[in-house]
Amino acid sequence: MTLPDTAAIPAGDDRTFQVDLRGLVDLLSHHLYSSPRVYLRELLQNAVDALTARHSLEPGASTDAFGIRLYADGSVVRVEDDGVGLTEADVHTFLATIGRSSKRAEKIAEQRGDFIGQFGIGLLSCFLVADEIHVLSRSARTPDAPTVEWRGRGDGSYTVRTLPASARPRPGTTVTLTPRADAGEWTRPVQVQALARHFGSLLRHPVTFADGTGGTPAPVNPEPAPWAVTYPTPGARSRALAAYGEEVLGFKPLDTIELDLPAVGLKGVACVLPETVPAGRRHGHRVHVKGMLLSEQAEEILPEWAFFVRCVVDAESLRPTASRESLYEDDTLAAVRDALAERLREWIARAAASDPDLLARFLQAHHLAVKSLAVHDDEILRMLLPWLPFETTDGHATLDEFARTHRTVLVTSSVEEFRQVAAIASAAGLGVVNGGYTYDRELVHRLPEIRPEASVADLDPATLTAHLDPVDRETELAAAAYLAQARDALAVFDCDVALRSFQPASAPALLVDSREARHERTRSQLAREQEGGVWGDILGALRQEAPRAQLILNQLNPLVRTAVTIAEPELARTSAEALYGQAAMLSRRPLRPAESSLINRSFLDLLAHALRKDS
Repeated sequence: MTLPDTAAIPAGDDRTFQVDLRGLVDLLSHHLYSSPRVYLRELLQNAVDALTARHSLEPGASTDAFGIRLYADGSVVRVEDDGVGLTEADVHTFLATIGRSSKRAEKIAEQRGDFIGQFGIGLLSCFLVADEIHVLSRSARTPDAPTVEWRGRGDGSYTVRTLPASARPRPGTTVTLTPRADAGEWTRPVQVQALARHFGSLLRHPVTFADGTGGTPAPVNPEPAPWAVTYPTPGARSRALAAYGEEVLGFKPLDTIELDLPAVGLKGVACVLPETVPAGRRHGHRVHVKGMLLSEQAEEILPEWAFFVRCVVDAESLRPTASRESLYEDDTLAAVRDALAERLREWIARAAASDPDLLARFLQAHHLAVKSLAVHDDEILRMLLPWLPFETTDGHATLDEFARTHRTVLVTSSVEEFRQVAAIASAAGLGVVNGGYTYDRELVHRLPEIRPEASVADLDPATLTAHLDPVDRETELAAAAYLAQARDALAVFDCDVALRSFQPASAPALLVDSREARHERTRSQLAREQEGGVWGDILGALRQEAPRAQLILNQLNPLVRTAVTIAEPELARTSAEALYGQAAMLSRRPLRPAESSLINRSFLDLLAHALRKDS
């Protein structure tokens, strides 16, 4: 195959992409922005960036010298700023060209870190609530600059004209929207004021709001962030941070952790939640960038294990995504996440060293979060492992308390295994910890690293049965016939039957059967069913000696003492099945279909036997 000579192909005419503005606005509303309400944030953001550029022109001016004024009366929404403004050339270049940002003009691109906006499409968000955008702007870069008027419409058309300087006496920009009828939810005066406070409460420039009723404009951001205020005492500062956290996040913090990372200009507060957080649930955090609220649900600012706090932070150097509703995942964000995680570790260490009451309240509510941290953090492990609560045969106790009572700490591999053996192990004097919950088994096994005198071992059936008292030889011989019938009846479940004496006497039987043993028996059964095939060879190679479950009957229980004397074979089998079913239910593990069927059948058979006997 011969490829054509590209030099011989005539060059086509260069053409410009045609943009359907209505389609682009629809794309923004459905896929970029979470809600039409962001239009006000984008207008505030543009105003703040214009003020930032104005201050770069007049570095001696105070922050309060220039401001932002919002107005909404139900018929229009207006945002006016004292920023750098635009020339006629700027208007043609930046307002009429989608995707180009005015922050690139005159080497401002070199100072992008000073600006909130990064993508130059924010003004389009106004078309989510209005069909026309009216802009009046006068540049502060040129003395006696004229006022420029720009009108952009949702169909993609726009007009530009120059007006006398008197049309806008001072440099800056005014953006006016005439809302559509279906946008009233977002453009009513009370809603515009609420959105301004929501997005701009921490802005560093003064922002006011007026509703056209003739009253004094109300400040949108009257108070600076509490971490930016000087307080007379550390206690007063702590109380102010806690009050702010309660106001913004909606709960009274158990404690507050002040956050300060000068390298990225981040300040804020982490509020410790006073109640337990469901496992796996993560709270979002309020993240501001240069004072503007970016997101209320920014999970990425903290590691996953830190779900016991909610944060409010304001940062200078974090990058927003294109929608400016979340953070861009980069090396800076990763470094910030690691640094904030270290602040949380330091707080836990301080509480452990100097405030045991606070530590106890914290661990009571958030021991799962601390356990997840201790698994990977040796310092936290050393500090807190002895004080973490675990479910044990002595009730909920710390490992330190439990290890002082039990020389050897036994730990189960699952919750169901613990529930099978808890009552019997407690009566036998064994110290068993429930290792079935997330992180617990791994942490218990690390206890000797902190308490070298402690001994930890996995609980296995042999350990438990070794602590059950054997019955005397005469009793064993007298029950031999019944035990044989019971073993035959339960052979289908790969279950052996033994007779022992143990406390509590109210427990007629104990089913000792680990999850691993059940899995091995299932695999053996599959191998038998697949014998001769490819899968049979594979499973056969994996097969071990299948461990059997064990139903241990309690000779101290009156029901068992009666059952072992049954001479009638069918009744003996039925009673053994009923004892197995009752022990399986007490283990609180999922029942297999055959076990559920056995429980129903044995119950009905015993009921029928009782009715025949009474008749």
